[in-house]
Amino acid sequence: MPSMFHDQSRALQDEFDTRRVADRIEERLVASEIGENDQRFIEQLDMFFLATADAEGRPNCSYKGGAPGFVRVIDARTLAFPSYDGNGMYLSMGNVAANPNVGMLFIDFERASRLRVNGTASIDAHDPLMPDYPEAQVIVRVRVREVFPNCPRYIHKKKPVEASPFVPQAGCETPIPNWKRSEWARDTLPATDPARDPKRPAR
Repeated sequence: MPSMFHDQSRALQDEFDTRRVADRIEERLVASEIGENDQRFIEQLDMFFLATADAEGRPNCSYKGGAPGFVRVIDARTLAFPSYDGNGMYLSMGNVAANPNVGMLFIDFERASRLRVNGTASIDAHDPLMPDYPEAQVIVRVRVREVFPNCPRYIHKKKPVEASPFVPQAGCETPIPNWKRSEWARDTLPATDPARDPKRPAR
């Protein structure tokens, strides 16, 4: 597997005398497949951070949340997760369509633990997993390139307070976010957006 490090990484490692430890981490901790412990860690979580970049390399980072286990390990080299209705900007999904390279950061704030996954992503509105995720617009599949744990020392420990009521669930009507009913937004919504139905509750 080619090294993770480029010339600029190496220059900084040499400046701060960390090349040896960086090489040891890459040798001992970086894998090209998802192990059993990694799978358990990923599939217990209800959120992660997704880093993408457009065709020019301009980055974007977004929070992705769902029900616990909404990110699935399909096999040792493949992850999958749904993309739900958002603000209509399609920054992350548009970037994936333009540049498939992505980074995923999984954090357990209660146990102060985190895992990084880097790979190449694709999106599909007809993926066979679509029926498993009510209201998903597309399924994102990530072909894994690198999996490695991250030092947890700067993670602030936190406990969850409340699950988001907006995560779609089978058999439940998802509430409308209040911003879609605001004066500046309501006339711009897609014709099929549920927020156009005045009988649907908003919160």
